Amino acid sequence: MLRYAFTLFLGAVLSLGALGERAQAAEPLKVVATTAMIADAAREIGGARVDVTALMGPGVDPHAYRQTRTDILNMTRADLVLWNGLYLEAQLEDFMGSLAERQAVAAVAEAVPAELLLGHDDYENRFDPHVWMDPDLWRYVVGGVRDALISVDEAHAETYRANAETYLATIGELGAYARTVLSSIPEDGRVLLSAHDAFKYFGQAYGFEVMGIQGISTESEAGLRRIQELVDLVVERQISAVFVESSVSDRNIRALIEGAAAQGHEVSIGGELFSDAMGEAGTYEGTYQGMIDHNATIITRALGGEAEAGGMNGRLAAGS
Repeated sequence: MLRYAFTLFLGAVLSLGALGERAQAAEPLKVVATTAMIADAAREIGGARVDVTALMGPGVDPHAYRQTRTDILNMTRADLVLWNGLYLEAQLEDFMGSLAERQAVAAVAEAVPAELLLGHDDYENRFDPHVWMDPDLWRYVVGGVRDALISVDEAHAETYRANAETYLATIGELGAYARTVLSSIPEDGRVLLSAHDAFKYFGQAYGFEVMGIQGISTESEAGLRRIQELVDLVVERQISAVFVESSVSDRNIRALIEGAAAQGHEVSIGGELFSDAMGEAGTYEGTYQGMIDHNATIITRALGGEAEAGGMNGRLAAGS
């Protein structure tokens, strides 16, 4: 009954959206993106040609996110809807499938070649969706956003291509910075332990052993046995710093720290990382460049490497 009511609601909204189409082609495209990372790419590539809305703000967990009525209105009235795909927005999959039958919808992370994707720990025949953790892989997503914009606004294709090239150059510089500072961490200290397993692409790109208390999806609960296993590992290998995440509760990380303390080993929180969400809108950390700059700089400094507190261009917030 609820499913039927939802279908009726969606149909009504779609009808209203069709009646409310823009009267003038010169108006900016209305673009809705699920995550702030995708929204950032759309703004950089679209420039003045787009009006972008991100559904998920700072601190929001996309694995568990469910669409609201406001989200449905925004998406059905949009010229283009962009989502990550790869089962990141697990609760939105059915809705996105229905929406794609009626209007322009693109799962932009699926532009990454399958041979470059890592398997999903929790679901067979699915991939790890956290591709933004490696700027080299994010380049494919930028291409997916560019192509999606061109598909709905071919008249401005050259603008989108030129803006994408400029953005890709920035991402290239970001990746180079991350490689440089992270390589300054002693090899035996390149262990990244965080709240959930969002950093595998990061680990693959920069030579880190990566461990998460929870699995790839935050929907998987971390049991006491898993926490105890990691406590034993932290104590045995004398790991000195672990990391919390802005979009995941720090409860399990703090339990791990307490467990290590009970065995006589002190572990500190190396800092808060951006995993499934960026920083506050309007801040440098609220951009993709700022997000990755922050993570690379925080990890480097916490694990004994060399990086300026202000990051690659001195723009990181003090104490971040």
